[in-house]
Amino acid sequence: MKKFPAFALLTALLALPLVAATEPPREWIDPDTGHRVVRLSDEPGTASLYFHQNAYSPDGKKIVVTTPEGISTIELATRRIEPVVTGKVRVIVVGRKSGDVYYSQSVDGKNWIMATNLDTKATRRIAELPRGGVASLNADETLMVGTFSEGDTRGWQRGAVAAEAKEAGAKKAADTKAAPQPEYAATWPDGRPMTFADAKELRLHEQLARIHAGAPRSMFTLNTRTGEIKVIYQETEWMNHLQFSPTDPQLIMFCHEGPWHEVTRLWTIRTDGTGLTKIHTRTMNMEIWGHEFFGGDGKTIWYDLQRPRGEVFWLGGYELATGRRTWYALDRNEWSVHFNVSPDGTMFAGDGGDSEMVAHAPDGKWIYLFRPRGVPDVAGIKAPNAEGLIHPGRFVAEKLVNMSRHDYRLEPNVTFTPDQKWIVFRSNMSGATQVYAVEIAKAK
Repeated sequence: MKKFPAFALLTALLALPLVAATEPPREWIDPDTGHRVVRLSDEPGTASLYFHQNAYSPDGKKIVVTTPEGISTIELATRRIEPVVTGKVRVIVVGRKSGDVYYSQSVDGKNWIMATNLDTKATRRIAELPRGGVASLNADETLMVGTFSEGDTRGWQRGAVAAEAKEAGAKKAADTKAAPQPEYAATWPDGRPMTFADAKELRLHEQLARIHAGAPRSMFTLNTRTGEIKVIYQETEWMNHLQFSPTDPQLIMFCHEGPWHEVTRLWTIRTDGTGLTKIHTRTMNMEIWGHEFFGGDGKTIWYDLQRPRGEVFWLGGYELATGRRTWYALDRNEWSVHFNVSPDGTMFAGDGGDSEMVAHAPDGKWIYLFRPRGVPDVAGIKAPNAEGLIHPGRFVAEKLVNMSRHDYRLEPNVTFTPDQKWIVFRSNMSGATQVYAVEIAKAK
């Protein structure tokens, strides 16, 4: 038997745990919350989708993620990972009927909207976009919606691909713990550097001013069968966050982007360009609202609401059919970059935030579960106009994951799994970006 020098043997043994330490844990019980957390992804740089993009297959068994190589699925029950699309792409959404993932891809210098089936991998080209970008797909998968700037024949390079570049930049900065992205670096008049959050607000304001001074922007629909592009609405505003209702194929929600206290953010419109509706009206200076999303049944629009900004926090709800408004109060530490709602509407989730963000929360770095609780009428006595008033309530919060090691320049973007047993999020808590899930039920 060959003998090793003692020093060499000790060095070899010490090297083993060092290698293992570079691999993020696969599963653990959060000691601060008692909830089980699992890592769904294997490859560093894997990320879940933005919070309002549907990422789940129609049967609820798979979730779509982005990887450094392209697009993959993760089977939730087994955590089996399967590549779907290879190459540099920008994911748009997973179709709720077909199980196709829709994405944009540059082919020979042209921007194509593509679709690939998650199971069969059959791929088809839907249409070439000469400018602008597509953001969402309607419920019956007949129409997509996007925007472009008038007179910008190569706008897709800045529109469709800009979102991908911004996301990649945020992931890179957060993964490497690097300095803020250059586009969000700024200084105060006295030369002091702004925080990442303040610099971002300033750059958004500057971008909004350029848009107001420029050519009109157009919202268009794209027919997924014929490739026909039809302009349905124009205005000199920064239109963003375009989302189709998950149930009404003709309803689009969008926002006016920019510093939230500077814009009237939240709107809906029909696919034929009619029915433009403002969802919320400012009644207080520095009142802000945004990061809007549909409830799973398509009946309600939910949004982060602060009256005034950074001081009093609500999640606002607007019922589309009746106009009924419901506001749920949150504490400062419970404010989250993004909120989401379970498919059946009974639970909400939040991804928390760090102390530099709008809430300046001293202890806000958590993944939260929220259970809504309404404020009842005293003795059952209603005001005469009660139904026309805002219906208040409060979120009862439960901490699920301690995110103290997470760099919030990468937004976690929480989503509920279709079975409502897990909340999925992305995080750099162990270094590179990975996709995680936390079990809603406490571990036994």
